[in-house]
Amino acid sequence: MLLRDTGPVESARLVEDEAELPPPGEGQLALRVLACGVCRTDIHVVEGEVSAALPLVPGHQVVAMVEALGSGVDGFAVGDRVGVAWLASTCGECAYCCSDRENLCERARFTGRDVDGGYAERMLADASFVYRPPEACSHVEAAPLLCAGIIGYRALKLSEVKPGGRLGLFGFGASAHLAIQVANAWGCKTYVFTREEEHRRLARELGAVWTGALEDDPGIALDAAVSFAPAGWIVPVALRRLDRGGTLAVNAVYASDIPPFPYEQLYWERAVRSVANYTRADAREFLALAADAGVRPRTEVYALRDANEALARLKRGEVEGAAVLVP
Repeated sequence: MLLRDTGPVESARLVEDEAELPPPGEGQLALRVLACGVCRTDIHVVEGEVSAALPLVPGHQVVAMVEALGSGVDGFAVGDRVGVAWLASTCGECAYCCSDRENLCERARFTGRDVDGGYAERMLADASFVYRPPEACSHVEAAPLLCAGIIGYRALKLSEVKPGGRLGLFGFGASAHLAIQVANAWGCKTYVFTREEEHRRLARELGAVWTGALEDDPGIALDAAVSFAPAGWIVPVALRRLDRGGTLAVNAVYASDIPPFPYEQLYWERAVRSVANYTRADAREFLALAADAGVRPRTEVYALRDANEALARLKRGEVEGAAVLVP
């Protein structure tokens, strides 16, 4: 499913296309796609809010089977099941890469933005940026773990929530419904703020101690919070719910402008920080935790040719959990 030009997802920007997959180059794997999660970042790419070189195949939450190995590849064999995520490659040489901050690499390339992704039957991937999904997960279950899960995990780490702490989640889509399961494993008490009653119901099913609308008051100050919504106005709303010394992590690759707010809401050493990509260490840590804690997404499955419908439903907030494409 190829993106030739950007525009609203409602106008079905992705078109069916045929192309030959070139043989894998040095360090690459040739993969047959088994499932690919649909991410809100894909919407931003399709609508042009996140820049990308077109034409492009989107998709960066890929579960696939190895079909062929390029030269120099070790540790994989034909027939292996692997996962491909957002980070496609880094330079390995800059100050960020050399200080365990490869997520900030200025020459990083991203799957489904800079290189063709998983909205396809086959794709190529750098073997150094490929993971092993939890064996107990089906192909469909494993796909959302590869972005929604990994980036949600990094957002929790950056929020500095402690085991047993009071955690606020603002927005409750694919990433948040996996993050709450991590928070459960850490013994946190989770408060979920979301506009959709169906999403509040799911949050309660997954262990939230309180749910409400985005501007509701749970009657208790939060130790940490994560905003998953691409809406800048939520930042001051979330800050009002933080206790002294609390941190709000903003988990969005694109968001609308943050409106002015009184300094008092930031005072008492509250902090706001963005979440930018992830490191391979984050991915490995999360996938191991997901296997141990039994983290599982709720999924809606779509045929690959129905990618436009899946994107439109996700944008309207109609997907419960995560949407997954299956070729």
